[in-house]
Amino acid sequence: MHGFWNLVESLDKYYDPTAPPISRDPFELVLYENIAYLVSDDRREKAFRELKKRVGTRPEDLLLVPVELLAQIAAIGGMFPELRARRLQEAARLARDEHAGDLGRVLSMDRVNARKALKKFPVIGEPGAEKILLFTGASPSLALESNGVRVLVRFGFAREQKSYSATYRALQKALAGEIGSKCEPLIKAHLLLKRHGQEVCRRSEPRCTACPVAKICAFPEKQQPAKT
Repeated sequence: MHGFWNLVESLDKYYDPTAPPISRDPFELVLYENIAYLVSDDRREKAFRELKKRVGTRPEDLLLVPVELLAQIAAIGGMFPELRARRLQEAARLARDEHAGDLGRVLSMDRVNARKALKKFPVIGEPGAEKILLFTGASPSLALESNGVRVLVRFGFAREQKSYSATYRALQKALAGEIGSKCEPLIKAHLLLKRHGQEVCRRSEPRCTACPVAKICAFPEKQQPAKT
């Protein structure tokens, strides 16, 4: 099996330069996760930019406007806009009440307490908290989302477990010695693995014949017709 960084390097040669994270601000990243549900990255980004344009992204901005306006904007991001609008204001109240309106304070905490603080926000679980800490440059980690998890499992770095969270932890444990101590390479790895999972190593109908790393991946063997 080839190493993690060999895989990342191969993907980097295949794909055009990947756009950086939409923000390096922890509260904006919380809002970005909450503004949309089960939509493409383009629609999520459109909804986030509309929020930034029409309302703003400071906690006080979100608490000054009616929830109906937030719901109108959240509708750009898919289903359940009213629920997501309420979550935006819930996140704003939490940032105001527990962090004096400045979620940047979390970045100076130790990693354990920073994750704990971020996980209090709506829809932010362990992977989401780690991604925020990674994207803000506060803590290097193998912060994966579902596409990256799928790619690494298919590549053979860990076996799929009974639950997503168990699979996520298995990958982190397996790759703990490889991730290094710098955020920027890990951000690039996160974005490349996500893109590869979205475009080629898809959950259903993976495009193994178009995969730039198929020759060093065990998964395509499972896609071949059985010999008779």
